[in-house]
Formats: sequence, structure tokens, C-alpha cells
Amino acid sequence: MSDAAMGFTNAIKAYSNVADGQAFGGNKPMQTPSAGGDEFASLVKSAINEAIKIGEKSENLSIQGVNDRADLNQVVTAVAEAEVTLQTVVAVRDKVIESYKQILRMPI
Repeated sequence: MSDAAMGFTNAIKAYSNVADGQAFGGNKPMQTPSAGGDEFASLVKSAINEAIKIGEKSENLSIQGVNDRADLNQVVTAVAEAEVTLQTVVAVRDKVIESYKQILRMPI
């Protein structure tokens, strides 16, 4: 598997861990407010799971394409879909980080 594919998979799994309530770099659960957070968490979790499926599908079709067992059009379409998905995940991550920085700058 290529480094880019591993990076994509690792990034998606990290986002999934956070959506599951795990803190970065460990198994310690994060403390989250319960009011209304469950709906947002389930939305994020389902989006992350869908992104993981798209990435895995792209990886599998790419491997099949290298072995001449998949149609080239399907491989190109799957890779393009995975690329758009990764760009979306990165854009959402950037917005979350930007929002967090704005919250930190707010006066108390």
C-alpha cells in the first residue's frame, strides 16, 4: 500500500476515534456535553464511516487495477472520489481548527 493511502486511512481513523469519544493519542475518553451532542456526534461518525468505505473501495480497486482485474474507468472514478472525500475531510478539519482558535481568542 502506498504512503498516501496509508496517510488517508490513518487520518480517517483518527477522526473516527475522536468521533467515538477517544482523546488524541490514547484510550482516555473525552468529556463531552450530552445535550444535543449525540445527534452531531452520530452525524460526524456516519460521515467518517462513509469516508473510510470510500477510501477502502478506492484502495481495493487500485490493487485490482494493478493486477489487471478491474476496469480502468472504475479505478479512475474510485480514486477521484477518494481524493474529493479526502479534500472534504481536510477542509472540515481546517474549519474546526479555525473555529477552535477563534474560541480561544474570545475574551472571558
